[in-house]
Amino acid sequence: MQIGRNWSFRITPFRILLIILVLGAAAAALYRFVYGLGAVTNLSDEWPWGLWIGFDLLCGIALAGGGFSTALIVHVLHKEEYLPIARAALLTSMLGYIIALVSLFLDIGRWYNFWRPFFFWGYHSVLFEVFWCIALYTTIQVIEFGEIFFEKIKFPALQRLLHKMLPALLILGIVLPSLHQSSLGSLYIVAIDRLYPLWWSMIIPFFFVWSAFFLGPAMVTIEGTLAARAYGRDPELPVFASLTKVTLWMLIVYFIVKVADLLYRGVFSMAFNGSFESNMFLIEMIVFVLLPIIMYAIPSVRNKLGGVLTASILVVIGVIFNRMNVVFTGMAKAMGGSYFPSVWEWLITAGMWSALVLVYCFITENFPIMFKEEHGHGHGSGASVGSGFHA
Repeated sequence: MQIGRNWSFRITPFRILLIILVLGAAAAALYRFVYGLGAVTNLSDEWPWGLWIGFDLLCGIALAGGGFSTALIVHVLHKEEYLPIARAALLTSMLGYIIALVSLFLDIGRWYNFWRPFFFWGYHSVLFEVFWCIALYTTIQVIEFGEIFFEKIKFPALQRLLHKMLPALLILGIVLPSLHQSSLGSLYIVAIDRLYPLWWSMIIPFFFVWSAFFLGPAMVTIEGTLAARAYGRDPELPVFASLTKVTLWMLIVYFIVKVADLLYRGVFSMAFNGSFESNMFLIEMIVFVLLPIIMYAIPSVRNKLGGVLTASILVVIGVIFNRMNVVFTGMAKAMGGSYFPSVWEWLITAGMWSALVLVYCFITENFPIMFKEEHGHGHGSGASVGSGFHA
């Protein structure tokens, strides 16, 4: 086993700020574990799910969808022109799922019982399936990352073993996210008399998994553009412009199915009744679904970095907006009371996402994440069966 010595991590004012946020979040989290949820959150019996579940878990899982959607596009559909962004998609997805697991751990009332789902199986619980799928998928992503890890940390025996495992890991890495993305939506099927009809639907699991998939290319576009600017590289604009065609057609299907579902259930007119819920729903559908469809459909917009980036940002905000509408806006009247995250909830959330950025920067600066154009599109020794990446 050989360990390289060339490790680097740039310290900038922005990164110092992120480190401070991480340290503050760690202190707040420690206080939470000692004194309980009530000491640091504004959660109550009426609002048992707050920022950590509504944003860090439900939105975090969706934002991390670039991993499985990219894997499906590259390996199942054999679209190898998207290889330049595949490694970064895996890294972002892996870190996003780790954040989701941390947020789930934080939200457990008696956190010291976190081990129970591993041994006491609740076969009829949707949350049990979500927990296991997320835990297994995160583990698979960490193992897949070993293909990149062992390019710098030389361990030939483990590298050969991993190479043999990757095809099976690839299959699991596509199946598991599809299961738990849809299961997150299934949590709200039982809320038929509580979730506002514009968002409640028997096919809400479809909407959750479908939106997580079309969010993938948009997240890859944003992440790839930011990384390229941060490290002085040219953004993979042709790849982004081509990849977002997937998002375009999936957005169209999403919109059509959404409208058809509203008409079938006889609640379409509720979108125009002038209530707060209807206005939030119209903003969600017009600004964050229809507008990106139009922008992606115009070649002169899609083929310019500013255009494809703006449309992708709208898609990402739109999925977050949808999840927030489901968790908060659509449930507010039925829940009663009120909820707004405490400063400590915000601090812990900011700290977790700051940690994600810092870890992403460290890995990018020390491991072969960025695509090197001199490798072209060939299948050299750096190709991975499970990840399909080139160093």
